[in-house]
Amino acid sequence: MTKRLKYTQIFQRIKVEKDNAIFKIITNETRESTEPMEIVTPTIYASVFSKFADKHDLSLENEEEISHNILKDECSFLTELQTKTSENANRLSKNTKKAINAIKDKNDTLLNEVLHETEALRLEVEKLRESVYKDELTHVYNRKWLHDNCMQTDKESFNQEGVLAMIDLNYFKLINDTYGHVIGDKVLIFIANRLKSINKNVIRYGGDEFIILFPKNSSIEHTRELLDRTRESVLSKKLKAHEEMFTLSFSFGVASFKSGNKLAKVLEDADKSMYNDKINIKKRITGI
Repeated sequence: MTKRLKYTQIFQRIKVEKDNAIFKIITNETRESTEPMEIVTPTIYASVFSKFADKHDLSLENEEEISHNILKDECSFLTELQTKTSENANRLSKNTKKAINAIKDKNDTLLNEVLHETEALRLEVEKLRESVYKDELTHVYNRKWLHDNCMQTDKESFNQEGVLAMIDLNYFKLINDTYGHVIGDKVLIFIANRLKSINKNVIRYGGDEFIILFPKNSSIEHTRELLDRTRESVLSKKLKAHEEMFTLSFSFGVASFKSGNKLAKVLEDADKSMYNDKINIKKRITGI
């Protein structure tokens, strides 16, 4: 392979990654903009998407090529995931046979070998789980983790009980518009790390919305106290962007749930709980 061809491929790869990142930003902005609408037709969605594409100076003339590259990347990821899963299944099968033979033969050396191989396999499986269940930007859990681990087979009803907290960043659109989406991404990473310090399961539900799941026997009052302390900690920090300082805040709402409760209804209850909190915090914090 010539150096020119190699560099061309590298530049093409960088361009694809850049296009992917911009498309994700535009998709999130379009989703947030159309969310309040009761009905979104393909024409409306295309119009809103096109508006945000213009804002980011992204030409949609080569949309087919960009879509093809994105799809190719997604297919490559799924193929790689399938290959690794198959390889791990084969390794597990071999280790199981080894373990059976070692037990039959009372071979401690072979058992010890199986133990080390199984531990290595466990670490590999954990890495795969992370790639499937972690949000790419913030590294907290994603919706798929929530649906696969906390929902019944219908993917709509909880399989456990506890308390759900919904967190929504205040003035996040203003932060993006003022300082740009790179700073916006850093803000999301910062707030995700702060929420993880509570030591509960944190999920990025979409855009600047996060969910925290508190276990059985958690009280609404204690949950609010924890979130309030976390918010005060966030408010005490001054964040820096382009030599300017700004303040970050969030609003939250909480709702208890039991096994069998619908996720949509619990989110609705938490959102209603957030309403007064958002009014009160925005009276106190009037901007960034």
